[in-house]
Amino acid sequence: MSVPGSTLLSNISPSKLRVVMAQLDFLVGDIPGNTDRIVDAAKRAYSEHRADIVVFPELCLTGYPPEDLLLRPSMELRVNEALERLQSAQLEAAIVIGAPVRSGGLLYNAAVVIEGGEVTGRYFKRFPPNYQVFDEKRYFSSGANAVVVDICGVPVGLTVCEDIWAKGPVEDSVAAGARLIINLNASPYSIDKQAQRKALLERKSRENQVSIVYANLVGAQDELVFDGGSMVYDYSGSIAAEAPQYTEGLFPVEFLCGDHCQPASQPLPAELSQEASVYSALVSGVRDYAYKNGFKSVVLGLSGGIDSAVSLAVAVDALGPDRVRAVMMPFRYTLGISLEDAEAQAATMKVQYDVYSIEPMYESFMATLAAPFDGTTLDTTEQNLQARIRGVLLMSLSNKFGSLVLTTGNKSEVAVGYSTLYGDMAGGFDVLKDVSKTLVYRLAWYRNAVSPVIPERVITRPPSAELAPDQKDQDSLPGYDVLDEILRLYVERDFSADAIVAEGFDQAEVNRVIRLVDLNEYKRRQAPIGVRITERGFGKDRRYPITSGWKSGK
Repeated sequence: MSVPGSTLLSNISPSKLRVVMAQLDFLVGDIPGNTDRIVDAAKRAYSEHRADIVVFPELCLTGYPPEDLLLRPSMELRVNEALERLQSAQLEAAIVIGAPVRSGGLLYNAAVVIEGGEVTGRYFKRFPPNYQVFDEKRYFSSGANAVVVDICGVPVGLTVCEDIWAKGPVEDSVAAGARLIINLNASPYSIDKQAQRKALLERKSRENQVSIVYANLVGAQDELVFDGGSMVYDYSGSIAAEAPQYTEGLFPVEFLCGDHCQPASQPLPAELSQEASVYSALVSGVRDYAYKNGFKSVVLGLSGGIDSAVSLAVAVDALGPDRVRAVMMPFRYTLGISLEDAEAQAATMKVQYDVYSIEPMYESFMATLAAPFDGTTLDTTEQNLQARIRGVLLMSLSNKFGSLVLTTGNKSEVAVGYSTLYGDMAGGFDVLKDVSKTLVYRLAWYRNAVSPVIPERVITRPPSAELAPDQKDQDSLPGYDVLDEILRLYVERDFSADAIVAEGFDQAEVNRVIRLVDLNEYKRRQAPIGVRITERGFGKDRRYPITSGWKSGK
């Protein structure tokens, strides 16, 4: 094990080194199961690829993020037992894993090297992040030193995730003699994140004249999706290898190590379009949430509108048609084309499809409420009642058959409260929670380009909640192209009302949208979680008070 900050000098001739990036999906909290996966992957990496080093993602032993499980008194005991098991597993290859490690009474997010049945190196993450979805400083102390470890005769600098974004860890490792940097990651997906990672790795490897192995987690945990895309950059700043995104696997890269460790270049996977990447993230999020929480099937309301249509497509692509149930719940305001289009999509996607009219239940409710409602006029109360009846039906099917209810509200609606609490918000997982309405349309066209599953007029006709005669979304909201841009500036970029107006938007419209966002925080607190695809989703990212006197003008 190296002394932190020491310089390792080598006089060896150039030699080959085979590194395998283990881009795998781990279950948070399942330390025994995750240990099994590590052992199995390390053995396969050696038998199939003759690996010298197998690199696993950040905190793979516990899964990421383990959150307050790290505060459990038994966590340290379980982690130590797992580390002992890994040392006694008689692995042929060296492994670099991520684990929470306690030292000197403090807990660290660590990279641990095990070679020849011994722990030969431990590195403590120096920059635990505390922004957006990250709150690592709640649990972890900051490491202080570079650690360069001789692995298979090569001086290797260890870093963990955020360390590579900061100034210091890579630079200090190179100064301490590292010829190769290994970076363990649990980097969650957001739109264009892979391009940002590539720009960073290109700069870091070129500036420091060192090759970098960037091993990332894949899979999903609650609202976070980890897209993989593990990479290797050579010391000139050129990408040499890239694992496909959203795909588990063992990805070998061969290095020739002399004064530098030069990776052998490999064919790179095709770059995903933004729509393809987002759609894959949604599929991954739904699949892992359902399977990891023990749901064998899902159920959702299929209205004949675009949001439920895209949600159904994602659900089927994630779980298969045999595990998806679609329910149409028409009322007197439901248009005939909605019934036709919902049935057509359900048939195309080969899912179980049921139609249950909510008319009798609505009439029963209204009869009960006749006395207290006497003398009042129709308003959103009666519209919300329709949505709540549908929510009760879906939750009843969930309870009876053990199916997860998928809700279908998009980010634009969630932002301004264009949804019914305990109605269309009732469920366990919102597929489109972080997807703007304009992006929903793009995803629909993208999915149909793969294979046509959504009837075209679902995409082309004006959206409507169909809770009142001739209702259209734009009767209550600005056009979605305008609304989504105002929301992007206010929610995702924290612009004030005045700053948004300065971008060319109407003052009254901006004030109205912002007021709706602020007023509906209480709804969002009670909404189901959903897949995060932006850098500012409603959930871990954005934590605003419900009760507040804050004015958003400036």
